[in-house]
Amino acid sequence: MQLVRRLAREKAQSVIRPREKALVLAADTLVCLGDQVFGKPADADEALAFYQTLGGQWHQVLTAVAIHDGKDLHQILSRSSVFLRALDAAEARAYWATGEPRDKAGGYAIQGIGAVFITGLRGSYSGVMGLPLAETAALLTRLGFPPPSLRGRHE
Repeated sequence: MQLVRRLAREKAQSVIRPREKALVLAADTLVCLGDQVFGKPADADEALAFYQTLGGQWHQVLTAVAIHDGKDLHQILSRSSVFLRALDAAEARAYWATGEPRDKAGGYAIQGIGAVFITGLRGSYSGVMGLPLAETAALLTRLGFPPPSLRGRHE
């Protein structure tokens, strides 16, 4: 949990200049099973190992969001549980060959082809995608930047 928070914080801090009047939003996502962390797979062999380890059980997806306002850093953490069904070697290789999982934590994309392997989700769908929208909107609202739909417009 601390790792994903640190990664999001460092992303935001790498962009913002001190006392700059701007908001910088950064996020980072990690897939975890117990103490084991699954980042972006380096190659097909690592992705296949991910699928073998994660397949057939629930794992955690943690997405940290950091917002820097030039003065202070604010963070939230989204936790979701995902069940990835067991993949056989042929479908795991075929999925890797699509190119989709190459830059995804855990080696899969719930918003893409990888969705066919997801048979359970508890938590934030958008958080598993990489930016938990409800949590981010709540943080922005607390900072004085509510989404346009919540700014008092009445129909």
